Amino acid sequence: MLRNEILKNIVNENRGIIQTSDAVEAGISKASLYKFLDEHNFDKIAHGIYACEDITIDHMYVISLRSKQVVFSHDTALYLHKMTDRTVKPSKYSVTVKTGYNPSNLKTDGLKVYTIKSDLYEVGLTYGLTPLSHTVSVYNIERTICDILRSRNNLDRGILQDALKNYAKRTDRNIKLLMEYARIFHIDKLLVKYLEILL
Repeated sequence: MLRNEILKNIVNENRGIIQTSDAVEAGISKASLYKFLDEHNFDKIAHGIYACEDITIDHMYVISLRSKQVVFSHDTALYLHKMTDRTVKPSKYSVTVKTGYNPSNLKTDGLKVYTIKSDLYEVGLTYGLTPLSHTVSVYNIERTICDILRSRNNLDRGILQDALKNYAKRTDRNIKLLMEYARIFHIDKLLVKYLEILL
């Protein structure tokens, strides 16, 4: 397959976005990639990430490409799970990373960064779709409820109330899993108080 065909396939598979690492992994030299990008009017949107000039940039997806350790969490996870009516602005996304990860670039970009111990990082980790239908790492609904409850003093009070009310209405809610996570995060007694009011 010719170089340009390989690169076009990568771009098509990623709906208008290409990373330097993907091209190199496919056996394309950086020089050949840069020539292709220049010939086809790609825009650099982040270090090593380029997009066709005519696509709408999915900022959540770009964040996830820039850092594989980023997991969308808290109010942003509520947004992805359609558990809030609030609009999350691109510079206000909430993400979680492992303790020890240097979040300075994320904070510089205006993201709200939470850290968590490595042994708790994967609890409830799943994948979800952004509004532009790209797959990103996000915590599941039950983990998100626990995160919101744990961070309740640092968040708008309405976020917790909305989250719990919307969770109570969901047909796919898993109270057993929610309580299991609450025990892991040592908030089970607090959660029970909130749930008794709603359920």
